[in-house]
Amino acid sequence: MTKRAESKYKIDRRMGENIWGRPKSPVNRRQYGPGQHGQRRKGKLSDFGIQLRAKQKLKGYYGDISEKQFRKTYEEAARRKGDTSENLIGLLESRLDAIVYRAKFVSTPFAARQFVNHGHVNVNGVRTNIGSYVCKAGDVIEVRQKSKQLTILIEATQLAERDVPDYIEADHSKMVATYVRVPHLADVPYAVQMEPNLVVEFYSR
Repeated sequence: MTKRAESKYKIDRRMGENIWGRPKSPVNRRQYGPGQHGQRRKGKLSDFGIQLRAKQKLKGYYGDISEKQFRKTYEEAARRKGDTSENLIGLLESRLDAIVYRAKFVSTPFAARQFVNHGHVNVNGVRTNIGSYVCKAGDVIEVRQKSKQLTILIEATQLAERDVPDYIEADHSKMVATYVRVPHLADVPYAVQMEPNLVVEFYSR
């Protein structure tokens, strides 16, 4: 198992939830945390602890993005008009790596970031290798021609464990996806409950 995969599964076990709904998640077998103290009885979390866990879970879901980048996303969400928690989800789902994952071009958010970073994706015909690039409604995301026969693409499109959400139109025969609209929290197919309102409370302290 690679270091990246170990990191991914450690997030699952630290949260005690299968946050991506993956059948291989160790939480399906061991619901206690990682490490030699993982089986200790957990005390009741404080309000701060609950907010921190909600933040870590949401941040971890999108490939465990850096704290600096996640806070920057929150600040942009707070700056925009409307509900900050809804804005936060909309910005996270508008990331290029998130759209590549949602379109089922790859099997995990970690793989999506790597796929984008390696230059396999065009946005509106322009090669884009920045996973945090924020797409707009109507943007067309396409796998580059020379990358369309990669094994990870073929395997990911055949995964039965998740579907492409309705705010993305994906054509797997052409490896093209259109970002139809920015979703609301209720539209996003999270495998577990996410609480962006607690993330807002965490950063508003």
